[in-house]
Amino acid sequence: MAGFITLMESEGKIHIVELAEESVKIKGLGVFNPHELLSGSSVGEEILIGQKYLTVMPSRLPELISGMARRAQTISPKDAGQFISRLGVGPGDVVVEAGLGSGALSMHLARVMGNSGHLITAEPRNDHAEIGLMNLERASKCFPEFPKHTHLEGMIEDLVPDVEIDAVILDMPVHRPAILALAKNMKIGARIACYAPTTAQLENCWDSCEEAGLKVTWCGELMERQWGKTSKGGMRPVNGPFGHTAFLLFAQK
Repeated sequence: MAGFITLMESEGKIHIVELAEESVKIKGLGVFNPHELLSGSSVGEEILIGQKYLTVMPSRLPELISGMARRAQTISPKDAGQFISRLGVGPGDVVVEAGLGSGALSMHLARVMGNSGHLITAEPRNDHAEIGLMNLERASKCFPEFPKHTHLEGMIEDLVPDVEIDAVILDMPVHRPAILALAKNMKIGARIACYAPTTAQLENCWDSCEEAGLKVTWCGELMERQWGKTSKGGMRPVNGPFGHTAFLLFAQK
């Protein structure tokens, strides 16, 4: 099966290109045979495609996130890092993520779980799952290690896997049914995280965790503010969004 190569334009745009052995049309690059043109290329090499010079880059997590296909809104690195840290996700863990969406958080999880982990994703919308699974397939061929992956089509509360769970992440409109269903399969000491865009959802997550016998350990939001250099010297916040993505809630069994 064909692998992938990462190309970066001069202004920083990333393309994740499958090394297909036939001519294909790639948005922004045109029509060409990736296998003939790119096979054997090394990191740092410049390649001319059409009228653009592109640099071969390592296919690491930041490049895969930047060049990923998107449909559902993605969870940002700001929140993904908090999930991994507060849940303690690592090699050998069994992690349940619902819903999959475009797969950005799944790629963050897969990168730290290694070959010994087991990532279980669930997504009720097939149009979202199609994109998310494609991004995970790319990652599985680019990362040096990748966990066992099981995908479930539908609502996670109807498809609870028959395994002991180390960590759960829920990004869904209604969290309560999933919290109550999954808590029974969580190991003692296992943790659950909820991603809730509104305060009403957040309160529901808190109440549902307590109903399931879980202890809330942290609840809040993370704010991110980017800075840059000014034209006349010095530093200042860049012009751009500085606001809310979602509330996060963590609880432990």
